Amino acid sequence: MDSYLWLKYLHIVSAMVIFGTGLGTAFQMWMAHRSQNAAVISAVAHNVVWADWLFTTPAVIVQPISGVILAWMVGYGWSDRWLTASVALYVLAGVCWLPVVWLQIRMRDLATEAALSRHPLPPTYQRCARWWFVLGWPAFGAVLVIIHLMIQRPIL
Repeated sequence: MDSYLWLKYLHIVSAMVIFGTGLGTAFQMWMAHRSQNAAVISAVAHNVVWADWLFTTPAVIVQPISGVILAWMVGYGWSDRWLTASVALYVLAGVCWLPVVWLQIRMRDLATEAALSRHPLPPTYQRCARWWFVLGWPAFGAVLVIIHLMIQRPIL
């Protein structure tokens, strides 16, 4: 397999990891949150934070690097609107994802404190959970549209 195909494979796999890990961890976090059980939330959030560092973060780094190299290899330019739209949506997803990572860490810590002290989840946890939920929608939506743009490469 030549370097272009290897790079394309890496680019596709990293996109799958971003979406798949994001969807899986969001589902787990949401289900734990719905339980309102601080010990459950603490354990799940601990794993979600680790998954973001181990899987999502490397994929988030690989994605734009491989994408830029692939675009250059194929001869796409920044005048191709599908490409600029993809980059803009990637930035939007990142602007949403970075606070989500911080919120997950904060939610984990608040849930851990509540579980250890046998107190209910504090209002700060509930505010973090609401922001986490709200920021997840545009991030996932952006990733879905990016995947569509990568596949279709429409003339916009």
